[in-house]
Amino acid sequence: MIQNRNKIIAKLSKGILIIAGFALTLSSCSEDFLKPDPLSFYEPGKTFSTRSGLEAALAMCDRHLRGYWSYYNTQDLSLPISTEYMFSDVVVAAKTDDSNIFADIATRLTPATGNDNNNTNRLSYFWGESYVGIKYANTILNYVDDVDLDEQTKNEFKGRAYFHRAFRYLALCFQFKDVPLVTKILEVPKQNYRSTKREAILEKITLDMEDAVKWVPEQKDMTMIGMVSKGACRQLLIKCYLATGRFQEAKEQADILINESGYKLIEGNQFGTFINPHSDTWNITRNIIWDLHRPENKCIKTNTEAILSMPNRNGTDAAIGLRTMRNWVPFWNGTINSPSGMKAVQNYAQQVNGGSNSNYSALYDYNKALGRGIGHIRPTHFATHSLWYVNGKDDKGDLRHNSTVGNWVHMEDLKYNDPGDKEWYGKNLRLYDDAGSILCSDTIRCWYDWPHYKFWVESPEDDLPSNNNYRGGAADWYCFRLAETYLLRAEAKFYLGDIKGAAEDVNVIRKRAQCDELYPETNTGVTIGDIMNERARELYMEEWRHMELSRVSYCLALSGKTDEWGNTYTVDKLSEDSYWFQRIENYNNYYNKHNVTVKGREYLMAPHNLYFPIPKSSSDGNLKGQLSQNPGYDGYDLNVAMWDNWQDAVADEYKVE
Repeated sequence: MIQNRNKIIAKLSKGILIIAGFALTLSSCSEDFLKPDPLSFYEPGKTFSTRSGLEAALAMCDRHLRGYWSYYNTQDLSLPISTEYMFSDVVVAAKTDDSNIFADIATRLTPATGNDNNNTNRLSYFWGESYVGIKYANTILNYVDDVDLDEQTKNEFKGRAYFHRAFRYLALCFQFKDVPLVTKILEVPKQNYRSTKREAILEKITLDMEDAVKWVPEQKDMTMIGMVSKGACRQLLIKCYLATGRFQEAKEQADILINESGYKLIEGNQFGTFINPHSDTWNITRNIIWDLHRPENKCIKTNTEAILSMPNRNGTDAAIGLRTMRNWVPFWNGTINSPSGMKAVQNYAQQVNGGSNSNYSALYDYNKALGRGIGHIRPTHFATHSLWYVNGKDDKGDLRHNSTVGNWVHMEDLKYNDPGDKEWYGKNLRLYDDAGSILCSDTIRCWYDWPHYKFWVESPEDDLPSNNNYRGGAADWYCFRLAETYLLRAEAKFYLGDIKGAAEDVNVIRKRAQCDELYPETNTGVTIGDIMNERARELYMEEWRHMELSRVSYCLALSGKTDEWGNTYTVDKLSEDSYWFQRIENYNNYYNKHNVTVKGREYLMAPHNLYFPIPKSSSDGNLKGQLSQNPGYDGYDLNVAMWDNWQDAVADEYKVE
């Protein structure tokens, strides 16, 4: 089922990409892109007059969705999802040999630089590519009623297109705030866009997702895995309800998804296929968390937790992407020495007798077993240490932070592997020698712990000596899981004042991870901080961390509830102070008050960085109109006209000047 869909995507990719030839000024600043393609080169009325044409556009929506995680460039680094995490409490930029390292965000991020598409960040991807994804969805919606299909089938196409469009707009609303609402395919460039207020866009996509939940079938009634199902639509509707302050309806939808839709958390001690790839170097004791996150198990029928998985293997066009080990694992073969002064860890693991490559030893081959990372981003101390304390105790049982079973790697678990280092070979790494001198000259990039169970991805070319699996290859990835549904319901219950119920939902996730510490299931059992901490533990590199923190900041302000420090917030002043910024200040040990500097750049984040700047290139390309810039950035003007309802914004799309 997955292979057939991947063949469809691969076959249709080139043709469908022509869609982007029709100008959407918002996603590019090149002059050529602003010129409409001659209709003689492309006749959409013919291309999308059949079911296969619509399926091609829908396949591109699905393919495009996984690109936020699996985007690959020739430099082997800078996944878009990594940029999302740089604006959060759990991750910072870490490639210290890059003079442009994205550290001083508060001073460096401007409308002109915010769309840098290089190896430091992928902000431009979230702007431009989100609008490209919207374009694919709008293509389906524009042509589906003209195709000879029964009403039910048409509605299924519409529902899935609504999902893809709403997914992008929900992200844009909490990354960029007020943005242009585009719901149609235009035949000529439009250069007089206005921004639409976030509240209006949220209202529109919520209405769309209510229809999508009615129209899209359940996964059990579908033949392909990886397509949008009713469950995925319901999960997105929950987030829309939360974002519009409809907390009771969000809870009710979560109740349906958890109790009535056929989904169930994967529990027990084992699941699916067990992979223990390099047990000589790094042994895995089989456990449910490891099995749940193996790419081989994410898209199988028996995975009752997967609400929307993204197939990314088996001959897909993205089979070279998702360099998780390369991007996220520390640069352990960098500036670390043993106490004897020799290099701590060699790429090539040799036998004790040394010599040529024929003396290879698998005993300490971290290159293959863990991946040869470059530390493009690194977790904060909060993410690797204090996050795992619950009720004031370090939860040793939590399988998501457990090195005993092999799920989590501490740098001290690695061993010196240079046989020429007679005194230290085979002993555990140390950060300090006996005299207290540090043995790693770059702890930002080279010394941190990480979740091996999330980052380990075997490569399709694992048998090639030149590859040696140091980067990680293609992998199926989760977009939505039932574990998140429990945490979304906990969030809704928190806003509704049902703190005991919220604690119960968070504890469901903790029990599955075999935690020793559970939150008290009382009327004071959890805070919004506890819920967001559990998201950080459970959904690391699955959720869009910054976007979700931004959404929760907005929801918390709507609810009037306090955060873990007793603060309340105002929707209209989130650019000045927000729950997101307080988490940056209190949990991220790099930004602002910690005075951490690299390459002459201090790690800085400002309250207004909650929202990314609207790219200057898009504003400049909108020659006959003015987009609303966010506070704190050049071009901000409180008096810029915006649409305050989605109906007027949609009507204006037909007006091209």
